[in-house]
Amino acid sequence: MTEPRTLTLEQIRRKGLEALVRELGPAGMARFLQQFESGRGDYTAEREQWLGDDDVKTLAAKILEERQAETP
Repeated sequence: MTEPRTLTLEQIRRKGLEALVRELGPAGMARFLQQFESGRGDYTAEREQWLGDDDVKTLAAKILEERQAETP
């Protein structure tokens, strides 16, 4: 086996993916890699935009209104 210090980053990446596929299968490899995907943006700021300043009671009332509007 080649000493890890002499491998290029591309070779290390390829060998790592090969090991994951060998041990976990393609679907398992994909699930494993998804754990390390970093999100983008600022969730807290975006959440403020989505939810606004409504309190829990107001949100619950809005949900009930929408459900009633959907019912024929």
